[in-house]
Amino acid sequence: MSLAGSVPGWGAMPTAAGEFRLRPVRLPADLDLLAGWMNDPDVAAFWDLAGPPATTGRHVRAQLDGDGRSAPCLGLLDGTPMSYWEIYRADLDPLAGHYPARPDDTGVHLLLGPADRRGRGLGATLLAALAERILRERPRCERVVAEPDVRNRRSVRAFERAGFRATAEIDLPDKRAALMVRDRVPPRPAANPAVPAPSDPA
Repeated sequence: MSLAGSVPGWGAMPTAAGEFRLRPVRLPADLDLLAGWMNDPDVAAFWDLAGPPATTGRHVRAQLDGDGRSAPCLGLLDGTPMSYWEIYRADLDPLAGHYPARPDDTGVHLLLGPADRRGRGLGATLLAALAERILRERPRCERVVAEPDVRNRRSVRAFERAGFRATAEIDLPDKRAALMVRDRVPPRPAANPAVPAPSDPA
């Protein structure tokens, strides 16, 4: 089954903020909501989809009509749409040409739509829940990855608080990105260098 075909079956994710779930975007029904979010200046600065609804529609439609490697979804919290997510096969994406991708790496893009949902730690809460669900539902996936713009410090911090680690800065065609990685098995910490024994007192 394609990634887009499997995401709707992932079910509810309980979080401290409420019950979170993903629902595939429906066009044209969801278009005005998404376009409104994309025209918020704080969102437009990093998504570059401001403009008429058709601009957002083309972006989403390309995924819906694609081969299933990317799933555009609305994020619902206690039944209320409040975020937009793209879950995608990072190993099959152009991103794979910019970092040492592994088979079944799964990527995440997100935005919190309503302005009053931002800056409260909600993004980190939802990211942590979703990363856990991805790793549970996709047993061959060893890593969840993301590539927020390095200028978007709020997003980078949210990924860090959700258990991702910044592994590199990479130059993509449209931005300089922080490569964030959430491993299924955390990497082993580097061995501590030998500590020299204290010198004998003179």
